[in-house]
Amino acid sequence: MKIIICGAGQVGWHIARHLSGERNDVTVIDTNAELIRRATDALDVQGVTGFASHPDVLDRAGARDADLIIAATHSDEVNMVTCQVAHSVFQVPRKIARLRSSAYLDAIYSDLYRTDHLPIDVVISPEREVARAAIQRLSAPSTFDAETFLDGQLHLLGILLEADSPVLNTPLRQLNDMFTSLSDIVAGVRRGGKLFAPEPGDQLFEGDQVYVFTHAVDVPRTLEIFGKPMAKQESVVIIGAGNVGLAVAQALEARPERIRVKLIERSRARAEDAADALNRTIVLNGDGLSAELLEEAAVPRADAVLAITDDDKTNILAAVRAKQAGAKLAISLVNDPTLMPLMEPLDIDAFINPRASTVSTILRHVRHGRVRDIYSIGDAEAEVIEAQVLSTSPIAGRALRDIDFPGGALLGAVRKGERVIKPTGDLRIEEGDIVVIFALASDIPEVERLLQVSIDYF
Repeated sequence: MKIIICGAGQVGWHIARHLSGERNDVTVIDTNAELIRRATDALDVQGVTGFASHPDVLDRAGARDADLIIAATHSDEVNMVTCQVAHSVFQVPRKIARLRSSAYLDAIYSDLYRTDHLPIDVVISPEREVARAAIQRLSAPSTFDAETFLDGQLHLLGILLEADSPVLNTPLRQLNDMFTSLSDIVAGVRRGGKLFAPEPGDQLFEGDQVYVFTHAVDVPRTLEIFGKPMAKQESVVIIGAGNVGLAVAQALEARPERIRVKLIERSRARAEDAADALNRTIVLNGDGLSAELLEEAAVPRADAVLAITDDDKTNILAAVRAKQAGAKLAISLVNDPTLMPLMEPLDIDAFINPRASTVSTILRHVRHGRVRDIYSIGDAEAEVIEAQVLSTSPIAGRALRDIDFPGGALLGAVRKGERVIKPTGDLRIEEGDIVVIFALASDIPEVERLLQVSIDYF
């Protein structure tokens, strides 16, 4: 495929890294020549310096024969105009735009993105993706990562193994024998900073970060077995009342269970807007780093504190201060991937990475084949791919034991009709089945080959 990516910031760079690594013809556009130089030096991509919305710049980037354009600059308006020019002048068949402002995302204005108005095929909202990730994190508070697949029937849990974990020094094969009724599959292990797909004979050790697939009904028992019993969430404090903080507060208010929510915001105007938009949430105007204000917000007794301002350092410091004050769980929003290794030493329980959320969403719409969902693990170290098996797939009609999966890929679950099945060697994969596969980055192209990725299905 020929793909043009507009914007060489964190999101654009990582999308380019993914797609160029899969042998796509990728061109990156940005007004910053230094960012373009960084991309062309580090990745197998071409670079064009200029405004992505200018027709001559798109022409130099090869828009006349492009299959897809991804507009991910920092400006909503540039992204929108870029898609319009790509459609009207170059007839690019598929256009994806990242839009941040909630004013462009209101459902009542959804007709704006029709082909005869603003021809954008897919609108990606980073704020909405991050808000969804924050709610997902709160649903499994004792994990460092959490995502759902198969319409919520399958969970992926990231669990840090501590000294009291019951599964330490136990071969994975033996775990399956001990808990035969459990749907758990350990798909990935990060040890010493390196992520790998474990073998059945591998053991788990203290300090390992493990990624576990489990059916929704088995989540509480899985967490207990891995030494992370579920904690009930009754009080949550949110620091930051921007688009993300407001969306999280609204989602918590909409939950059937009653959760006490307090929202701290430094800007008086923004705090007043949040108070007007929310019903049950208590909004406090002040500095989220203030020990006095944290005490007033009852942070020492809170079940969870989410630091989700637009500043990484503020989020990290606020999460550390909240944890030291006595909060049971501290979650920090972190844009800069180089800061993520600091989370564990600083005793921050979990982090939300907006880039990973946005990259996962864009990739979901870029992949060929009947791909239903994609989740990016860590710093693009691996992906979880949910896809429907096609009749042309090499795995269709074969038993699992006869399928040659690459060493860095593990099948997490198979759904046949409405039934989700734990994979076993004699399970036969049929056309129409939906599979969920964990794959290290180097093995993703081979996994897509097994799924018979074809432009016919794009």
